[in-house]
Amino acid sequence: MKRLDEIFDVWYGVNLEVVNSEVVEKDVPFVSRQSVNNGVVCHIKRIPDVAPNPAHTLSIAVSGSVLSTFYHDYEYYSGRDVYVAKPKIILTVAEMLYYCYVIEQNKYRYNYGRGANKTFRSILVPSYDEIPVQIKKQNVVLKFDSKPLSPNKLELNTKEWQRFRIGDWFDLEPTKGTTTNEMVEGSDIMYIAAKKEMNGVNGYFALEGNENYISKGNCIVFIQIGAGSAGYTTYQPFDFIGMSGKTTCGYNKHLNQYVGLFMMSVLDKERPRYSFGRSWTGDRLANTRIKLPASLNAKGEYEPDWQWMEDYIKGLPYSGCM
Repeated sequence: MKRLDEIFDVWYGVNLEVVNSEVVEKDVPFVSRQSVNNGVVCHIKRIPDVAPNPAHTLSIAVSGSVLSTFYHDYEYYSGRDVYVAKPKIILTVAEMLYYCYVIEQNKYRYNYGRGANKTFRSILVPSYDEIPVQIKKQNVVLKFDSKPLSPNKLELNTKEWQRFRIGDWFDLEPTKGTTTNEMVEGSDIMYIAAKKEMNGVNGYFALEGNENYISKGNCIVFIQIGAGSAGYTTYQPFDFIGMSGKTTCGYNKHLNQYVGLFMMSVLDKERPRYSFGRSWTGDRLANTRIKLPASLNAKGEYEPDWQWMEDYIKGLPYSGCM
């Protein structure tokens, strides 16, 4: 582990005020201390004698939404209490996004109005060698075009959907991970826990020595037990280690990232049934019936319309960013 300022050059941003700037529809993005929309609140006209913060940097809020951290592949202006972090070494987009996540994990240190401007440079982050291998292998291309992948926007009409039993359409397999203190430490493969944030990711471990704990990717992970998390689902595209006894994998040959996203949205509607200690396990999981788009097969029987689910997601705005 290293201090943040050993990995990044950190400096105070340009410190402008929107009220004293010319707001326009498109020009230079203005980043504030908010926690949404990549920190961008508007666009302002470029100021001739004020250079924007450079591209391929992180913006870090040290008050307001403290430690809200965003990656910017474009020049931008910033407001009060927003710092800029530029990597001292060559980092890919995926690695920069990973550091965004790591920095934000320190938010809890600055609750109840405690600012971070005096201490955030010293927070500990992984060195380059400690970045998970799965992160290093990813070739992230940022595409912020709002156009959908498909020009055909489909309308939801749930009245025509049919109910299907989960166990009839998914091969359910328990995850195999043991407790974290019994696994070999490392940064090669994701560890999925019974949590709803960060798509369930709760850390990384080594591949070597943990082979018996690995589950295949391209599956739905059902969170069965967990305070506030039971009933949630995640879609996992890559191989992973899942928390044994608390998560189950669901496999289907029609799954991909689009169908997985659609299924997550539908399955999460079941979450209120499994609060306050009622687990989503065994026959209770397999026998859960959910409404899905349906089509008739050659036998005249209804089956889930997997292609419709994929086409629906591809017709949504920003689907081209997936």
